[in-house]
Amino acid sequence: MPAAIVTGSSRGIGRAIALRFARDGYDACINYVHNRDAAEEVVAEVREAGQEATVVGADVSDPEAAEELVERTVEAFGGLSHLVNNAGIDQHVYTESLEPGDFDRVMNTNVNGAFNVTKAALLHLRDAEDPSTRSTPSVTNVSSILAYTGAPIECHYAASKAGLLGLTKSHARDFAPEVRVNAIAPGHIETDMTADRTPEEAKEERAAIPLGRFGRPAEIADAAAYLRDATFVTGETLNVNGGELMR
Repeated sequence: MPAAIVTGSSRGIGRAIALRFARDGYDACINYVHNRDAAEEVVAEVREAGQEATVVGADVSDPEAAEELVERTVEAFGGLSHLVNNAGIDQHVYTESLEPGDFDRVMNTNVNGAFNVTKAALLHLRDAEDPSTRSTPSVTNVSSILAYTGAPIECHYAASKAGLLGLTKSHARDFAPEVRVNAIAPGHIETDMTADRTPEEAKEERAAIPLGRFGRPAEIADAAAYLRDATFVTGETLNVNGGELMR
């Protein structure tokens, strides 16, 4: 059976991607760091969709944990067809107050984490055969609109998401033609990572979006499903932001 790893899939965008893949016929490894109960809930939803699921707690910034995540997935499903590097952390701090350790922590999770899991998964992806779908093995990295625009109180987050775009293009060249590598750059999406907006901030942010609303996690999952199946697309970034990047 085709199988996928979605890192950071106990909540938000990762959860939506894992569930979309399950509906499309993929078994899924649900990855979490802190909240196993939430991850188990996603596992139950994947199984309700008719697919198998396993749950692995792993901090992807740790190379050994990333390797264990991949190995346990392969043991559970017999192989690996797709990887979505979604795990990420954020922090709102002005540069003058930003501690080096905090900068490193965000970069280690958001960039190093994607590198670690991709490196561990590469041989399995190259060996993947997926006769039940039209897909070829793929990696999708979840970046952000802030990779393009920057951010005044989260420079380390924006820098990490920009780093993912460079990693995406480099890996797309490295891994072709066996494995495709693409990225998604979401705009403002309704998740618990963005739930701390004040009403005034939310109003201001919506005003900058031509479609007049925030995105939904399921809409990023749609983008991930497209890139999973887009067999002539590699090294690209799919911007999903309601038109905000046009401004």
